[in-house]
Amino acid sequence: MSKRLQNRIAESRYTLPIAAFYSILIWLCAGLVSHQWWIQFSCFVVSAFMMMMINKENMLIRTYSRLVSSFYLIITCAAVFLFESRSCAIMQMGTAISFYMLWHCYQDKCSVGWTFYTFFFLSAGSIMESEVLYYLPILWIMMARFISSLSWPTFFASLVGLFTPYWLCMPYFIFQGKDSIELLTSHWEPLTHMMSLPDYSELHIHQLILLALIVILMTIGSLHFITTSYKDTVRVRQIFFSFITTAVFSIVLLLIKPHCYDIVIHVLILVVSPMIAHFFALTNSRFTNILFMITLTAILLVTGYNLWISS
Repeated sequence: MSKRLQNRIAESRYTLPIAAFYSILIWLCAGLVSHQWWIQFSCFVVSAFMMMMINKENMLIRTYSRLVSSFYLIITCAAVFLFESRSCAIMQMGTAISFYMLWHCYQDKCSVGWTFYTFFFLSAGSIMESEVLYYLPILWIMMARFISSLSWPTFFASLVGLFTPYWLCMPYFIFQGKDSIELLTSHWEPLTHMMSLPDYSELHIHQLILLALIVILMTIGSLHFITTSYKDTVRVRQIFFSFITTAVFSIVLLLIKPHCYDIVIHVLILVVSPMIAHFFALTNSRFTNILFMITLTAILLVTGYNLWISS
């Protein structure tokens, strides 16, 4: 079977270095140096490394491919207007580390250590963006349904991991004196507005364009995996079904709380990148080859548009 352009790119050892070089250029053009976004960029690099490790250690794709981390890099760069958000960058890094550690618990109901660190890093990210804690039920569902690691010991380990970052930050709140209660209240307040009416007018056109692109990629990747999942191992099937579940939950969360756009987009990029990478790495037809080129073009156009908007 002859290899098409999509397969040559998917299996090339140069794909990831080129995607990394492209990402650095986008960050520089967006203002990495002038705006001093070094913390955000460092979080971006760590998150990309976590995606690479998730792919490598779990063998998400049946053939050699670095498309998972490459798609993460280029899709994240399409969200240029989110580069300046330090809190969201830290939140995404914490979520990426959590996903990486969570799958070390696979079919191990005694994995209290990995479970603790999984929820510790998610909670650490919530110190910057408290509303990422909406994803807590999804993690527990993943542990029960897909990872088969949920037990009383791991559940209590998750609670300890969840509260530990706040225990470590308690001296800071105590140091604030009378303002400590107000600080804690203001931090947790967004979580109490779950039933407030959604206001979609706060979403701008460039945000909707990026969301539409990611939803299309999610739909393509999830439908392909559902129809071909029998070719993958049980472990890989469970991982991708957890990704699909997280993606669907993210869309529902965005419909209910559109002001969580920045958080949802960061999480969507994490789970959609492996899904679309799996699709393009394991298909080989004229249609998918054309679709691959259209996808890359669309990502580049959205990146250019958002880069222009941000400037």
